[in-house]
Amino acid sequence: MRLGVNVDHVATIREARGGLEPDPVTAAHIAELAGAETIVCHLREDRRHINDRDVRLLRETIKTRLDLEMAATEEIIAIALDIIPDLVTLVPERRKELTTEAGLDIIGNRKSLQTTISRFHKKDIAVSLFLDPVEEYIRLARDIDADFIEIHTGEFANARTFEEAEEHLAGIRTAAELARSLDLGVNAGHGLNYSNIKPIIEIPQIEEVSIGHAIVSRAIFTGFERAVREMTELLHRFSLRDNETVTED
Repeated sequence: MRLGVNVDHVATIREARGGLEPDPVTAAHIAELAGAETIVCHLREDRRHINDRDVRLLRETIKTRLDLEMAATEEIIAIALDIIPDLVTLVPERRKELTTEAGLDIIGNRKSLQTTISRFHKKDIAVSLFLDPVEEYIRLARDIDADFIEIHTGEFANARTFEEAEEHLAGIRTAAELARSLDLGVNAGHGLNYSNIKPIIEIPQIEEVSIGHAIVSRAIFTGFERAVREMTELLHRFSLRDNETVTED
C-alpha cells in the first residue's frame, strides 16, 4: 500500500497569517524523503489553502506522483490540463465546508463527469472519483470510464462506537472488492490517522491511502519528516504481517 501525503494543511497554516511559511512545496519534498510515494493537494476554487503557485512548483519539483484533487469546474480543469498531474481526483466542493463532507454525486453529474474524464484521458491523465462506498456509484464509475475510485472513509473515521466503525468498515471492504473486480484502481482517504489506519491497511484491494491532517497534526510535536516516516512504517508493518499470514496459509 502506498502512502499519499496531502500537504493542504501545511498551506492552511501558511494562509492563517497570509505569509510565506510554512511552504507546502518544502513539506512535499520532506514527505518524499520520508517515504511518501504520492503527493496530494487540493486546488480549491476559493484558494483557501493550496494556490496556483504551489501546484505548478509541485509539478515541476516532486520526484514521485502528483495527485491533484479538484472540483470539475472549467477553471480548475484548464489548470490541470496545463500542468498534467499524474492523477486527478474529482471531489465535491462546497464553499462553507471545513473539509470535504461526502463523495461525489455521480448519479446527478454523470454526463458532465464523463465528459471531464474524456478530456483528461486525451492528455493521458488518469482520473479518480471520490465516492461513498455504494455499489451503484462504483459500477457507474466504471461505466463512465474512471480509472480509480477513492473510497470516502470519513464515516468510518468518525464512528463513535466499535459497532458503528465495523459496519462502515464492512462497507469499505465490499466497495474495494467490487471496484477491483471491475478493474478499477482503489484508493482511500478522509479522516484516516495513526489509530484507525490498521483495518484499512488490511484490505488488500486498496492500493493507496491519502492522509494529510493527521500527519500535519503529529508533525507539530515530532517534526514533519518523522510524522511521515511513522505513518509509512505503519503501512509497511501491517502490510508485511498480512503477507506473512497469507504465505503461512
